[in-house]
This record gives sequence, structure tokens and C-alpha cells, in this order.
Amino acid sequence: MPDAKRKQKTTVSIIGAGRLGTALAVALHARGYSIESLVARRAQKARYAAILLGGKPQVLAAKQLPSLHRGDVFLITVPDDQIAGVAAQLSGLEFEATALHTSGALSADVLAPLRERGWHTGSIHPLVSVSDTNVALDGAFWSVEGDAVALRTGKAIVRDLGGQSFSIRSEDKPLYHAAAVMVSGNVVALFDVALEMLMRCGLDRKTAHAILLPLIASTARSLQTKDPAQALTGTFSRGDQETVKRHLAALNKSELADALELYRLLGQRSLKVTGKHPQITQILKSV
Repeated sequence: MPDAKRKQKTTVSIIGAGRLGTALAVALHARGYSIESLVARRAQKARYAAILLGGKPQVLAAKQLPSLHRGDVFLITVPDDQIAGVAAQLSGLEFEATALHTSGALSADVLAPLRERGWHTGSIHPLVSVSDTNVALDGAFWSVEGDAVALRTGKAIVRDLGGQSFSIRSEDKPLYHAAAVMVSGNVVALFDVALEMLMRCGLDRKTAHAILLPLIASTARSLQTKDPAQALTGTFSRGDQETVKRHLAALNKSELADALELYRLLGQRSLKVTGKHPQITQILKSV
């Protein structure tokens, strides 16, 4: 448990009171941080987040950024393409602080206008799927980068949120973030493709969803203790050549172009993971 008295002396302002920004505000407040200001595109949205904190923070619309109160840490939780603009606006304030953005793909360099004004700059990015403001941050891994002070501040915040931090080279952030998308957003997209396939089998979407959830959950549990090569099961792991042919024929017949292409590409990767069954690779490439 963090020292509440010590954290009350650390004031945090959050610019971007969306799902992640609001979740961070609530979590930090619960751990003794003083939330000084909340900023959203529309003040009403920031006001909603403030209500969750007892209505005490300063509430501002995005156009009111120049009116921000002085603070210790500014968390910029807006979409990636808005971060540079926010940094430019903050650079006009008459004080210096530490600014941390939460983009996974961008480094602290996007905050250059603030760095040039004497601010400490960095980024903290949580490896969690933020689908609502009630996201559980405890136990999450966070990528942290920036200058020495920003790194220290970011790691302290992560630690107090019950997470674990790690650092990569700033220039590798786009590749790192693409990896995160692979096992988060892209898995959701892949799940949607599987739903479409089952609906072609006559199931309704709700039933298909219920059927597939335990399967994907069991795969995730397996990956908690096994390497991908050990966790991989099914057709490609066994090398069922005739089954692959039947799958391809069914996908072709159903005119599911996206599913067919994904099956081919992911099947080739599965075979690479196994290091076996080269004849099936040729079948997939020939489609």
C-alpha cells in the first residue's frame, strides 16, 4: 500500500478524460494521488469523471487548456494524433512539470515542445484492453520511457497502481505497439471472423459468441504456462493434411475471402511454430 500522505503531495492532471483517462483518474485517486484537473473535448465528459472522484478536480474543456492549474504530473491520454497539439498548448503555460503520454506507438519525442520549455517528458503505456472505464490495472505490464525524471515518475505511478514496468528503446515503440495490437485488437477481429464462419453454419451470433469464448479462454490459459510451440493444438499441430484441404474447400465454397486469407497466413505461421509438415505449407501457398 502506497504512503497516502506522501501521495497526497503529488498532484496529477489528466488531459483526455476518456476510458483510459477516467480509469487512471479513479485508480490514482484511490491510491492517494491528488487529481488536480480533468480535461476533455467537452467539459461535460470531464465533469462526469470528476463526479467519480467526489467532484473536487478542476474541470475544463479542451479549449480551456491555458487555464490549467499548476501541478506535478500531467498525464496526456488523448488519441495519438492529438498529443502533439496538446503538447504545443501546454508549452504556453507559465510553469514546468512532468508530462507523460499514454500512447503505445509514440515516444517522448512527440512532447518536444514541452521538453524545450524545461519540462520532463516521457510515456507510460498499459498492456491492457481498455474497453471501458472499469478496466483492471492491477497486475498490468506498462512500457515506460523518457528522460530520467520522467522514467522515475512513470515507474512510481505504475508501481503504485499495482503494475510492473519495463522499458524498450524509444525508436522501437511502433514495433512494440504493433505486437500489442496483434494479441489484442487483432484477436478481436479474428474472433469476429470466426463468428461469421459459424453464422454461415446456421448459428445465430449470440450462440456463436458463447460457443467460441471458452475455446479462446482455454488457449489463453495454456499460453500462461506454455511456449507457443507447446500450446499449439489442432490441425496444424497434428499435420492433418486432408483436414486442411477440407477447410480450404469449405472456405472457398462459402466465399469467405477474409477468412480464407487469414486461414492461409496463420496456418503457415502455425506450421512454422511446429517446424514440421512442410507439405501442408505448400498446400496453403497453392490456394
